[in-house]
Amino acid sequence: MELGELRKQIDYVDRQLVELFERRMEICDQIGDVKLNAGSRIFDREREQEKLRAVKAMTHTDLNRTGAEEMFRLMMSVSRKLQYRKLANAGAQGRLPFIGCNRIERKGVRVVYQGAEGAYSEEAARAYFGEDANVCHVDTFRDAMCTIEEGSADYAVLPIENSTAGIVSEIYDLLSEFENYIIGEQVIRIRHCLIGIPGSSITDIRRVYSHPQSLMQSARFLQDYSWEQISMRNNAFAVKKVAEDGDITQAAIASEHAARIYGMDVLLRGVNQSERNATRFIIVTNQKIYEEDADKISICMELPHEAGSLYRLMSHFIYNDLNMTRIESRPIPERSWEYRFFIDFEGNLADSAVINALRGLREEAASLRILGNYRASREQNEGVA
Repeated sequence: MELGELRKQIDYVDRQLVELFERRMEICDQIGDVKLNAGSRIFDREREQEKLRAVKAMTHTDLNRTGAEEMFRLMMSVSRKLQYRKLANAGAQGRLPFIGCNRIERKGVRVVYQGAEGAYSEEAARAYFGEDANVCHVDTFRDAMCTIEEGSADYAVLPIENSTAGIVSEIYDLLSEFENYIIGEQVIRIRHCLIGIPGSSITDIRRVYSHPQSLMQSARFLQDYSWEQISMRNNAFAVKKVAEDGDITQAAIASEHAARIYGMDVLLRGVNQSERNATRFIIVTNQKIYEEDADKISICMELPHEAGSLYRLMSHFIYNDLNMTRIESRPIPERSWEYRFFIDFEGNLADSAVINALRGLREEAASLRILGNYRASREQNEGVA
């Protein structure tokens, strides 16, 4: 047979498939009514697995078996989304456990950050909350999360991503561990300086201290020198150590603000290689609140450990026309070779499309947590980070 005749046969079969698909969707719509009236869950994993086994048994080749399974998985996914939307239209979405407010209180609040005076985290805290905030520091990121969880501080400011060095993985792990929530973000431009004690010069330096990411961001500059590089928990700690030691052979890489606080000399400005280097900080609290004009949502979820689970869950963003802006994965310590996914997408928790997508994700994921709804920083929207 000629190609044209074969294509006509394909067109005929496709028309039949479309008619059958629409008939199937009509029946699924009726099933949605029954589930709505009975208060039943939309997603029935056992029923779907049984259906897939039956479909595969009807096929005659391995290739058709795989293809039929994929096709029916997709059809069942579309059916579920139809039924989720039916729940939404009937006002049966349920309420998310977050409270919207006009504005997050900034004046006179207690804010904690990791590091020491002069850290970029302190700069981010001042930029977000203003000079009236009561800002203090702790030694570790975990200390910061504990402090707000127990109520000793109202907010914590934590670095989560640098535009050149990537994510701060520890922060993602802590977000999954603690019942704390993101209510804002702040982007700070990073301009590292080489800092020494008063009267020292670059020719005196033999050893340099800084946070590992700052050393990485300054690698191009540092490769021209044979200095020993020593990692510190925080840039400001590095400046503080050099100041206390009073050794002209030691230097730190940190901000100019840190140099001023500890009475040190800036030996060279802009030692990080990227002029557009910036760090994104998140503002975290122990309350489930969000500003009513928030436009960015962060979630954390674990998936069934089976082929295609991530692909199927991502379809909820597509179906509800939601723009996913980031996805990161972190290993789950107690389960080898399994991962927890962190996703950012545009939206507000009051939007019906967001509620619809979250309902579908919650039913089909092994677990899901909403980490927060907040306004994307203006600097990030302009492409600084």
